[in-house]
Amino acid sequence: MTVREQTQQQEAQYLSARAVLSQRTKGRERPEEEDPIRTPFQRDRDRIIHCKSFRRLMHKTQVFLSPEGDHYRTRLTHTLEVAQISRTIARALRLNEDLTEAIALGHDLGHTPFGHAGERALNEICPGGYKHYLQSVRVVERLENGGRGLNLCWEVRDGIRCHTSGQEAATLEGRLVRFSDKIAYMNRDVDDAVRAGVLNEEDLPWEVKWSLGRKKNQRIAALVSSVIENSKETIAMDSGTQRAFLQLQQFLFEAVYTNPVAKSEETKAENVVKSLYAYFIDHGEKLPTEYRSVWEREGIHTAVCDYISGMSDRFAIHLYTELFVPKSWQGISE
Repeated sequence: MTVREQTQQQEAQYLSARAVLSQRTKGRERPEEEDPIRTPFQRDRDRIIHCKSFRRLMHKTQVFLSPEGDHYRTRLTHTLEVAQISRTIARALRLNEDLTEAIALGHDLGHTPFGHAGERALNEICPGGYKHYLQSVRVVERLENGGRGLNLCWEVRDGIRCHTSGQEAATLEGRLVRFSDKIAYMNRDVDDAVRAGVLNEEDLPWEVKWSLGRKKNQRIAALVSSVIENSKETIAMDSGTQRAFLQLQQFLFEAVYTNPVAKSEETKAENVVKSLYAYFIDHGEKLPTEYRSVWEREGIHTAVCDYISGMSDRFAIHLYTELFVPKSWQGISE
């Protein structure tokens, strides 16, 4: 019996009847031989961690654009926090941790430079619009690995596609990642906004502080506990916690997400994205080779959208500077 088979045997003995067993996955688009050590979901997790798109998350905005301070979250640290919260819940509910972790680590691979400001810009100018969760699926299915994708299991791709609002994931593992994503980003955004001087924790609504706690760790613990205690046939919170959670979301929308001080540079960021998009639409021959291949197969707009959405904040700014900001005259060397 291989190590993988032993692990799968343990899954069958320990996991909840509502969990997805790795030996019962719906499979991959391209069939592969089984790994002797890792289950299919463990292989998917590893493929995501080692892919280029995952590394680029390190330099992509979470809330505050290209923050200079050492302690602000990036899209990568957010992803790791989502994975941690998701695994905690999955373990408590005896769901499949490996599947849960793979979904959590891959959920934001399609995010643009400059966070939701970049997403708004691409959604406005791309024919057919732009949604980061759909792009995340496109990254793992079509863009990574030289255009072959990562060939992930169906359950992982479904969880990534359904991690935000709209259609629910088919698995409980995918549904809990949606909850964990919100738990992570709302509490993280409070923390970063306090650090940035945009708000004070005492500004939080009274019901939020009373129901969830005054400190970040208290709020996360309250939310995670509510999910664990109230999730049966689906993933859920009790009504009181859910109400306070929605109130926190509304407060953050008004105090942070639409705050003119916190978001003062977003118009500039959107202009960077739109300018780069227009440039490469007119100069498709300047696209990197892998995106010229997309151009040939799927058209110039898809290729340019793929290229720009994959950029980090710093690379987008560097490229914009190279293309549109005049350089100082250095003279002619003798």
